[in-house]
Amino acid sequence: MADPSSYRPKPGQIPDSPGVYKFRDEHRRVIYVGKAKSLRQRLASYFQDVAGLHPRTATMVTTAASVEWTVVSTEVEALQLEYSWIKEFDPRFNVKYRDDKSYPSLAVTLNEEYPRVQVMRGPKKKGVRYFGPYGHAWAIRETVDLMLRVFPVRTCSAGVFKRSAQIGRPCLLGYIGKCSAPCVGRVTPEEHRELAEDFCDFMAGRTGTYLSRLEKEMHIAAEDMEYEKAARLRDDIGALRRAMEKNAVVLADATDADLIAVAEDELEAAVQIFHVRGGRVRGQRGWVTDKVEAVDTAGLVEHALQQLYGEEKGEAVPKEVLVPALPEDTPALNQWLADRRGSQVSLRIPQRGDKKALMETVHRNALQSLALHKTRRASDLTTRSRALEEIAQALELDSAPLRIECFDISHLQGDDVVASMVVFEDGLARKSEYRRFQIKSFEGQDDVRSMHEVVSRRFRRYLQEKLKTGEWEAEDGQAPEDDGRPKRFAYPPQLIVVDGGQPQVAAAKRALEELGVDDVAVCGLAKRLEEVWLPGEDDPVVLPRTSEGLYLLQRVRDEAHRFAIQYQRNKRGKRLKSGPLDVVPGLGESRKQALIKHFGSVKKLRQATIDQICEVPGIGRKTAETVAAALAQAVPAGPAVNTATGEIIEDETPAPAGASSERGTEQ
Repeated sequence: MADPSSYRPKPGQIPDSPGVYKFRDEHRRVIYVGKAKSLRQRLASYFQDVAGLHPRTATMVTTAASVEWTVVSTEVEALQLEYSWIKEFDPRFNVKYRDDKSYPSLAVTLNEEYPRVQVMRGPKKKGVRYFGPYGHAWAIRETVDLMLRVFPVRTCSAGVFKRSAQIGRPCLLGYIGKCSAPCVGRVTPEEHRELAEDFCDFMAGRTGTYLSRLEKEMHIAAEDMEYEKAARLRDDIGALRRAMEKNAVVLADATDADLIAVAEDELEAAVQIFHVRGGRVRGQRGWVTDKVEAVDTAGLVEHALQQLYGEEKGEAVPKEVLVPALPEDTPALNQWLADRRGSQVSLRIPQRGDKKALMETVHRNALQSLALHKTRRASDLTTRSRALEEIAQALELDSAPLRIECFDISHLQGDDVVASMVVFEDGLARKSEYRRFQIKSFEGQDDVRSMHEVVSRRFRRYLQEKLKTGEWEAEDGQAPEDDGRPKRFAYPPQLIVVDGGQPQVAAAKRALEELGVDDVAVCGLAKRLEEVWLPGEDDPVVLPRTSEGLYLLQRVRDEAHRFAIQYQRNKRGKRLKSGPLDVVPGLGESRKQALIKHFGSVKKLRQATIDQICEVPGIGRKTAETVAAALAQAVPAGPAVNTATGEIIEDETPAPAGASSERGTEQ
């Protein structure tokens, strides 16, 4: 633990102006980011007697080893910079909300020629119009099914759409009137886009005008004795009214607002958000967080606003945001929200009437969410803690292995040999830490040698990161400067699990010893009898079949096996799809496609002269010579033969272009 007085800035060094500050630990990792109207007053509060600080604040200042700050001109700039730094550095002592589930949204892909209505999860994409989020995907599908009677917008995937266009016959929805069938030209792209925009307008709450227009058309059709048309319009109106009824009216004045409520205790807090559009609840979502910093309700609201609207623009930010407590920098937050929306936003506490009553409902949801989260977490924590303790006892470890890494080797009869590394922290998968390796030092099948190479490469990177962060001093005694961002291999495991028996365990242990790493335990889990093997032991450790520890080891091993097989299959598939142009150095995907498009096939390209190849846009003479030389060296495949007639079939089909290498692969 560091003494805060050892890195306290000298009096007069800290400016009395708005700004953002960062606390760093002894390894230069950013552990906390904050903002202040007055940097001098705010930072002075951290350097008082540690005994008088909040326990979480005291932990943070004693973990830190330095503090630095950036001066800005306004509080709004400070808010923006704080949000950017929290996203960039992911500080361990800042409040970070995590969704308690992945909420689905109704999306309309207006960025496509023929917009598609579908259910989407995850990050938002540019050019896509979103509605929601919703509590359940089935709720979206029921609403869409009702509305497709009136707005027959495309809902099929790109593959189905392309197939229907090729065969000239629409899918089932096109036959039953729930799709306008743009795939076969029943409507023009402009007419289909107009349908999609009407769909979006209706979902956005502009329902009255459209319903009035349909009712008027229905009465005119009835007066003209077009009874079939009138009946169809009557059914359309009924379908739209049923879709509207699924979202109950909660605010009579057709308000667009987001209501945010917080339920908290000393350790955790739950946030619930109701999205109200046109006076109706259009979506709901919830977050849960550990209170890793000393923060009150107003601070939690501020963090929630940053996460909720940090990536949003335009109408995604409503005109009104109702909260249980106003943050300290309310004027700055108001200005920040207005900048993101493009017009004025009201941030306030509801005092009376329907809005206050709805806020109480949101708060009850937050209380229920916190209680449910605690129930689930207590159960999970108990099970995971028991599993980790059982592993520690069985392997005679000094403490429970809070970080476990597992390695597995995968190949197909000695080809495309790859390896995987999966990470479990506190008994849960940490997928952002997963890594994939290509075996480089030799060719062929040798799982033991492959395991030695992979473990060596992983821990060689770990030692390099230790040198960068200053945990090991360089030969000149100076540790390199670190930017505070999370490192890929910076954190060592307490336990390594390898998929295999004694040979694989011995190889992993030998790799660690060669690098001088002696504080990481190693074990292997053999598939046949689920035995746990330890280095240098002739007999395995046998855990009971009902053991939570064995179950956790199996999950870790199976996850590593799945991840390795997935990578090996992808790699093999790309190798089989590769063509002769893939071996040409410096020839990217765009120029490959340009060559194939210009000549029509690899065969015709091989017959072309260098001058003819130079005619392709973007291909210079040097590149043309390289392409011609590479194709001349490549052995063309034998001609295809029609077995019925003996006739040689000319190869005029373009060769598939090779795919790019896997992202995230440790080369």
